[in-house]
Amino acid sequence: MSRNVRVLHCAPEDVFRVLGDGWLYPCWVVGASRMRVVESGWPQPGSRLHHSFGVWPALIDDATVVEMYEPPRRMVMRARGWPIGEARVTIDVKPRGRQSVVRIQEEPVAGPGTLVPRLLMDPLLHWRNTETLHRLAYLAEGRGSASQPRTVDAEMLHAGGSASK
Repeated sequence: MSRNVRVLHCAPEDVFRVLGDGWLYPCWVVGASRMRVVESGWPQPGSRLHHSFGVWPALIDDATVVEMYEPPRRMVMRARGWPIGEARVTIDVKPRGRQSVVRIQEEPVAGPGTLVPRLLMDPLLHWRNTETLHRLAYLAEGRGSASQPRTVDAEMLHAGGSASK
């Protein structure tokens, strides 16, 4: 099971505003390329997002279903991505002062992906979910009520790079 953690500069409610907007799913989930339908009950348990993954002309239509939704603390989804299979994705959010600690866990639960050894699968999922959390941070921090506008220089310094003038 792959686990990634990131500190976001916003409140847990800001993170769940993004998670609760199904139309934003392809903006933060690496591999999702477009939304087709967001069921009216989203993000309540049992509701689905109908999305596509891949790149045209090799788009594959599939769906993600909510298994648990407990804002602003936890969301569990079962993401389908056939022919690769299905994965359980758990997102836990904890407040830390004016920030949030977000952990995403992903594990294959059905299909060919379950046959790939963890030694190979976990590094791939970790790499993918590092970018997923990066994208989620941009959306949640940008929509956050307590967020401050960040310049490119500020983002570079935050990411460990150097800012030059």
